[in-house]
Amino acid sequence: MAPPAKKAFPLRLDPALFTALERAAASDFRSVNAEIEVLLREALGRRGIKVAPSEAPRRGRPPKEKSDE
Repeated sequence: MAPPAKKAFPLRLDPALFTALERAAASDFRSVNAEIEVLLREALGRRGIKVAPSEAPRRGRPPKEKSDE
């Protein structure tokens, strides 16, 4: 089963903030999008708001189906 699609929406940021996010993401080997998700989850956690972890995407080829030969 495919994981649910992520919600896409436009986000306008101050250029200096985006530059800082790029540096933080690069130091953690993440994309800026992934870094924003991590930071938002941490901030919500500090406020006591629990966010269930998303299902990790499956990697690699799907298993071969067995044939009835």
